[in-house]
Amino acid sequence: MKRIAILGSTGSIGQSALAVIAAHADRLSVVGLAAGENVERLAEQIMSYRPAVASMASTTALERLRDLLPAGTVALPGAARDGLVAVASHPDVDIVLCASSGTEALEAVLAAIDAGKIIALANKEVLVMAGGIVTAAARRRGVAILPVDSEHNAIHQCLHTCDRGLLKRIVLTASGGPFRGWSATQLERVTADAALQHPTWRMGRKITIDSATLMNKGLEVIEAKWLFGLEPAQIDVLVHPQSVVHSMVEWCDGSVIAQLGVTDMRLPIQYAFSYPDRWTTPLPPLDLVAAGRLEFSQPDTSAFPCLRLAYRALESPASVAVVLNAANEVAVPLFLEGRLSFPGIARVIEAVMDAHDPATVESLDEVREVDRRARVAARTIARGLESKV
Repeated sequence: MKRIAILGSTGSIGQSALAVIAAHADRLSVVGLAAGENVERLAEQIMSYRPAVASMASTTALERLRDLLPAGTVALPGAARDGLVAVASHPDVDIVLCASSGTEALEAVLAAIDAGKIIALANKEVLVMAGGIVTAAARRRGVAILPVDSEHNAIHQCLHTCDRGLLKRIVLTASGGPFRGWSATQLERVTADAALQHPTWRMGRKITIDSATLMNKGLEVIEAKWLFGLEPAQIDVLVHPQSVVHSMVEWCDGSVIAQLGVTDMRLPIQYAFSYPDRWTTPLPPLDLVAAGRLEFSQPDTSAFPCLRLAYRALESPASVAVVLNAANEVAVPLFLEGRLSFPGIARVIEAVMDAHDPATVESLDEVREVDRRARVAARTIARGLESKV
């Protein structure tokens, strides 16, 4: 029996993970759940899965949760970062699925690594902000970091087919989002509602906007460096609107190995939970005939500059990736609120990157300070762009 803690249990990844656990109740059990502000849904999950420990993003939400549950149902050790750490490092946990968005789970992931837990990582920001710190900690403790993002999960599967020393490059696939083929001029008129209509995947609001801007793919490019120990020149991106080929690896002899599957996050989640074994799944198999034609094209980094900015960060000192992520986390909510244009997201990020003086980010305190300053700068720059929406 593998015992699971889920950080971000009420989001789309968390709910898919619970579905996987329910489908394999003889092999998986829930020990810990942590959520944002969705009190009612977390209460339902606690009553269904009976974890030993749970947490929420704020003290107010935690108190509301306490009021909804019968006394003694679950331990509630704290809120926000303290609560995440308590859930992630609980002694009965074997695997921690980090599915919370943003940077709040960073300390929890490090605490889980220090406690010897396997990390199933669905959060890109953790490695984008602190890839060197996190991967070094995992090496010291001999802890595996198993990628849950469909693209990195695909690469993880493909890399087992040959000696890593013979790897030429990896190719991450991108759906292209809802505005694939649009010009920069057309993108000036994009609304939040339109940007939230992803053609392939059903995800949270922030990651859906990141997919529309191609920042999601940019974060994955940076994440791939840390997960697989790659140089920037070994990481490519192709737009593949059908989202059937989840990613590929190319070997030195020109052979390309691809991982294909249905567009359902339960598959990579189950892979991470079952690894190194493979289990049967209740999901329907991939129907290649129904999938029809598979298309690939180069991403348009003129219309979608966020991907270009991510490569720039990847080739710069490590603090620049922290700045990229922080500025994006400020700009996306402003776009969703109608205060910033869609192209304004990239403009804010680039301006903050241009103004940044590289800094040392070898400790969490240093990472947090760079992150804080970048957010302040992003808010200031965004205010100057709001009148142009």
